[in-house]
Amino acid sequence: MRIKSKFINRAGGLLIASTTRLWMRTLDHQIAFYDPTADPIHPDFRGPVIFLFWHEYIPVPFYLRGHSNIAMLLSQHQDAEWLSHAARLMGFETIRGSTNRGGVAALRQLLRTSHSMNLAITPDGPRGPRRRLAPGPIYLSARLGIPLIVFGVGCDRPWRMATWDRFALPRPYSRARIIVSPKVQIPSGLDREGVEGYRQHVEALLNDLTEQAETWAESGTRLQQQTPIRREGIPIVQRRAA
Repeated sequence: MRIKSKFINRAGGLLIASTTRLWMRTLDHQIAFYDPTADPIHPDFRGPVIFLFWHEYIPVPFYLRGHSNIAMLLSQHQDAEWLSHAARLMGFETIRGSTNRGGVAALRQLLRTSHSMNLAITPDGPRGPRRRLAPGPIYLSARLGIPLIVFGVGCDRPWRMATWDRFALPRPYSRARIIVSPKVQIPSGLDREGVEGYRQHVEALLNDLTEQAETWAESGTRLQQQTPIRREGIPIVQRRAA
């Protein structure tokens, strides 16, 4: 049964990765940066950093920035097995755990991984509440001394699934838009009140950028600072050096 389960999980991961590539390739992806060096493939990017985006919009960064020296935090729930295999096929490392299950082990691995890789976290996953930022990324940023970068993602009238996060499935050949914040540095030594203050600040920032990206995608308007973005990773030579 274990062998069969592993086979099914790998097959499911392959299905997700293949479908994501084909589906997301049809979209018109545009991005706007407050600071272009926040892009992990930019020559002047300086990491490590922690990337944050809402769980419902995983497909967009998942498609665009594989092979960019990023490790994704995924839950230990069985329904994340397929996504874990798909993430590796798409060019991400994975760390399994959450604040509910495997939290201590995941934190230890995050601490080790952060020395050499960027981290990607959906801070309202794996079970919500939707668009409510958990305090984990704030604590992690303060503990590690590495900044947060927020990705506000929006799609043009996506299909919404009947899940806790109203998971967004972009319509083929529609618009996908991303607005990327500058680095947000969380100071070390915060008490509980300080962590909550920064949690509220980052949650508001992520919601604001997400709503801006959604409006931008639905309106079809053009931003002065927008630029096309395609699926791209860092050069293999730089990956090996990292």
